[in-house]
Amino acid sequence: MRMRFLHPGTERAGITFNCPMDSEEYKRFYEALIAAECEKPKGFEKENLFEGCMPVEMMARRGYDTLRFGPLKPVGVRNPDTGESSYAVVQLRREDTGGTMYSLVGFQTHLKFQEQKRVFSLIPGLENLEILRYGVMHKNTYIDSPKVLDAYGRLKADERISFAGQITGLEGYIESAAGGLIAGIFTAAKVCGFEMPAFGDKTVLGALLKHITASKTRDFQPMNANHGILEALPKRIRNKAEKGMALSARSLLEIDEAKKKFKILEANHV
Repeated sequence: MRMRFLHPGTERAGITFNCPMDSEEYKRFYEALIAAECEKPKGFEKENLFEGCMPVEMMARRGYDTLRFGPLKPVGVRNPDTGESSYAVVQLRREDTGGTMYSLVGFQTHLKFQEQKRVFSLIPGLENLEILRYGVMHKNTYIDSPKVLDAYGRLKADERISFAGQITGLEGYIESAAGGLIAGIFTAAKVCGFEMPAFGDKTVLGALLKHITASKTRDFQPMNANHGILEALPKRIRNKAEKGMALSARSLLEIDEAKKKFKILEANHV
């Protein structure tokens, strides 16, 4: 996906646009955002929020520069005409093939609808925006997986029943799909009479499974894929890209070894 720079007031075809802000534009947007009125939670709603889906206004209230180190991070985005970096950048992601609808990346929100229109119109280039679908918070229901699931994601009370996806505490589409893949492999192994495969926490599959089945905490929370859940490399690598490549190579090696060891993972079975 190539990131494109959007000058305020212009329209260009592309998958992703960036709306840059200078320091004054950011200040105006920030002050309006933290002062905006939010929807009040109902009596049955709890304020327990997943960190990865934190409302943008709540993030902003943590500190003036929080958004600039989060969803509005300007690193790597430069004005193609001047070469200068922006103070902050709002990213727009195209939502339809015709390029008529865009979403604000990282802008989960609990603001009232009229406040969304007022505040988000302060983003350079979006002064005349038309909101087709207002942002709303949704409830994510999940079970206390470490308490009720065994090491294979099966119900401890009845191992015939397997759980997978978001209900287990996996956060994200790919992560939830991965949970389904693992559940399918374990079920197939059981039905075919093969040895149950093992995925260590050098792999994302294994680390996610470990999180939902073996977390030692009273307050179990959802988790998405990230480097922090993987077993640490034997030698620290400071460069982020190099670290990612090293973790990936180690993970693929681990999976290759598992495919040799466990019959259910052979190509003709999976």
